[in-house]
Amino acid sequence: MKTFKYIYLFAAITTSVLFVQCTDDDDNIITNPTCTDGILNGDETEIDCGGTACAPCGEVLDFSGTYIQEDQMGRPGINTVFGSEGFKDAFNVTVPSAMQVAFQEKFEAKLLALNSGYTTNALGLTAAQFTTVLSNDVLWLAETGITTYFNGTEILTGRTLSDDVIDVSLLLIFGGPDGSENPNLTNDGVPGNDASFSASFPYMAGPF
Repeated sequence: MKTFKYIYLFAAITTSVLFVQCTDDDDNIITNPTCTDGILNGDETEIDCGGTACAPCGEVLDFSGTYIQEDQMGRPGINTVFGSEGFKDAFNVTVPSAMQVAFQEKFEAKLLALNSGYTTNALGLTAAQFTTVLSNDVLWLAETGITTYFNGTEILTGRTLSDDVIDVSLLLIFGGPDGSENPNLTNDGVPGNDASFSASFPYMAGPF
């Protein structure tokens, strides 16, 4: 009789353990693992880091403290080309409203050093006018109007993804009034994209 009691007791304990184990497994099934769920899943190498989807382990972003602006890039290449003569650091920390007064003449001197024969460019701007535009290194935003880096008449009102900003910059610096001057200096030789841009953020074209 005692033997049967022990058998029943053992069977009851085993069933209970198996039941608990099964329930625990079911509760921890993750159908959509993420990098913020506090669980080691997917192909993470540690909890919520590593693998193909999460940030590498050991890299923790620290947003404490005070941040200092290192570069000003309203328009591509402005501070790189025109602010490279010993005042780039000063340009990078100057508020846009003070840029024209502080740097327009320096920009003009740099423009004429790059192209001593400059008169006007394809926008019809003199050296003083063109560098006044450039020295205010900000992106303009208008809810209505044309957004273009260059369309023949608009003065750098923005840019689209397909705008070749380097070629446009070279054209406006070296091309003269009709874009025909210094033909060897108005194109970087790099063709435009041969793949379509994405319709969703970040809109970049795929690799090719």
